Amino acid sequence: MILSIIVAIDQQNAIGRDGDQLAYISDDLKRFKQLTSGHSIVMGRKTFNALPKGALPNRRNIVLTRQNTLELEGCEVVTTVNGVMQLCESETEVFIIGGGEIYKLFLPMAHRIYLTRIHHAFPNTDTWFPEIDATQWEQISCDGPFVDAKSDLSYSFEVLQKV
Repeated sequence: MILSIIVAIDQQNAIGRDGDQLAYISDDLKRFKQLTSGHSIVMGRKTFNALPKGALPNRRNIVLTRQNTLELEGCEVVTTVNGVMQLCESETEVFIIGGGEIYKLFLPMAHRIYLTRIHHAFPNTDTWFPEIDATQWEQISCDGPFVDAKSDLSYSFEVLQKV
C-alpha cells in the first residue's frame, strides 16, 4: 500500500484557521478530487466536521478519533493508527487528508506527499503541517506557479517522494 498525504500549505507551513482550510483554490479542489476519488481517505474528526456536506462521495471515508463511541454517517470510525492500517491493508493507495494532528501521526510512515504550495503567508493561522525534512523527501514533480482567478493567489503543485 502506498500511503500518500495530500495537503495545501502556505509559506509558513500553515494549513488552517478557525477549523477551516486557508483558501479555496478551484484547481486545487479539482486536483484533490481527481487524485482521491476511488481511494480511501483518512482524516481527523475536526477535518470531517469542516466538510460542508459530510462524507466525500466516491471515496471510502475513514475518521481517526479518540472518541470510541463516535458514529458518523458515511464513515468508518477508528481510534488508532493501527486500526487505519488494518482497514486499508489491501488498498493500492490511501490518502491522508488532515488535519494537523493526523498529518503529524502519518508523516513518518508516508511514501508520498501531494503538496499544493500557496505562495502567500496567511495571518492568524492556528494549524500547521509538520516540517518536511529535506533529507527524507525529494521533489519528483513541480507544476506552476499558477494564479487562481477567484482569489488571485499564486500556487504550485508538487509531488514529493520519500527518499
